[in-house]
Amino acid sequence: MNTTSATSMTDDVRFASIPADAPCGALTIEYQWLDSDRTDAPIALFLHEGLGSIAMWRDWPQQLCDRLGMRGLVYSRPGYGRSTPRAHDDKWPVDFMSHQAYAVLPALLDTLGIDAAERQRMWLIGHSDGGSIALLYASAFPRQLRGAVVIAPHVFVEDISVRSIAQAKVAYEQTDLRQKLSRYHADVDSAFYGWNDIWLNPAFKAWNIVGELASIVCPLLAVQAHDDHYGTMAQIEAIAQAVNGAQLCKLAGGGHSPHREMGEALNETVAAFVERFDRGRE
Repeated sequence: MNTTSATSMTDDVRFASIPADAPCGALTIEYQWLDSDRTDAPIALFLHEGLGSIAMWRDWPQQLCDRLGMRGLVYSRPGYGRSTPRAHDDKWPVDFMSHQAYAVLPALLDTLGIDAAERQRMWLIGHSDGGSIALLYASAFPRQLRGAVVIAPHVFVEDISVRSIAQAKVAYEQTDLRQKLSRYHADVDSAFYGWNDIWLNPAFKAWNIVGELASIVCPLLAVQAHDDHYGTMAQIEAIAQAVNGAQLCKLAGGGHSPHREMGEALNETVAAFVERFDRGRE
């Protein structure tokens, strides 16, 4: 693939066209490879938060890939970045994260030609809603993944999450938050309200994926900060009870986005975990 410059390890942003006969239907997905010249290295696939995109990750995926010696794959889910936007009258269903894990992500992997052997060596790195999607993918495809790292994941709905998401709506409509987010999304209202509306839907209060986690067999690291305004330690403690051998990392600080607030320390924690299972890899 073409690189952006002679010194950059990040490939150009591209667009994958998922065909209409895929389980998720026709979609255009914005994606980007990191260090694609590491052809023999495993893939670290990054799944962004509920308002994220390729651009909103900034340089953390590259930093982590450099630390792990892996190729990276970053993409914007439908409704975000420059991927297929959500129609403004289209309300996401309660199981929208399951659809992403069971239909959209596999279709993207198929479209990009990532075969079974590569998937078996792949690590998922998910943040917030992306962490939940990583867990759902790991539970549905237990033999198609080397491992997963989930940062501030959600496995059920907490009052603290709903309160913070309601406050985000006020900020979006009354402050410059909309303007700031518009830098990262082609259709910022589609991105924001797709996420905000479903999380504030009373029907979503019953959403709970804990019962689906027992089928996860790959190595799993779950990270949560004590000062996260979108979730508590109850999230990763529920993961530990459901997933045999899951390792927890409880951070004193870092908020909801420890990869931004304390990226270097988090990278070392993730690397130590991954290297336990990938020791001896070139």
